[in-house]
Amino acid sequence: MPSLNVSFSDEEMEGVRAAAAAEGKSLKQYLHDLGVREMHRKRFVAGATAWADRLREEFDEAFPDEVPPAQRGDDGAVAA
Repeated sequence: MPSLNVSFSDEEMEGVRAAAAAEGKSLKQYLHDLGVREMHRKRFVAGATAWADRLREEFDEAFPDEVPPAQRGDDGAVAA
């Protein structure tokens, strides 16, 4: 099974150990799970983005008065 050596500063290692202890995990298990969680998070975000993109036109038709935040003015008000 592949493995990985990772270097941390003393301060970083202290923080990682504390985080692992807070979850009741060994350092090895904590770091393994952290990487796997990040992989799953990225897959979820990509899926959610694709889902939103597929439904965007339908949403815009159903709610024509809603304006995405990126298209609003600086004060947060809806641009006319």
